[in-house]
Amino acid sequence: MDVTQIPFAKHIGIERKEECTLKLEPIQTVQNHIQTIHASAQYALAETQTGLFLQREFPELEGKVVAVLRGSSVKYKNPASSTLTAHASLKGESREKFLTSIHKKSRASITVMVELQDEDGTITMIGEYNWFVQKL
Repeated sequence: MDVTQIPFAKHIGIERKEECTLKLEPIQTVQNHIQTIHASAQYALAETQTGLFLQREFPELEGKVVAVLRGSSVKYKNPASSTLTAHASLKGESREKFLTSIHKKSRASITVMVELQDEDGTITMIGEYNWFVQKL
């Protein structure tokens, strides 16, 4: 699945920057009342990046599982007024724990860390996105 083609992601302008990296331009439709990128647009970019990250991290599961976001925790650190780039990662042993659970129980949870940076490298938001994944 091409995450940039999800209707909402497409609507707000989420695009690929690189193979596994997404970006969001500061277009008028995603701006807030102070002409910076709206918190909800940043949240959507980060959430979409975590989904793409899971696809890339676990390609053997694509088409065999359904993943839904179960919860998240985010912190907005700086205003975002230029193009944002999203970067995702996993904590420590979470990859192994996730694979063990999905193979033994046909379901698992995993937390993906994400960071948004503007063109100057300033971090505008950090977050943890908790996904629930179940085999079809």
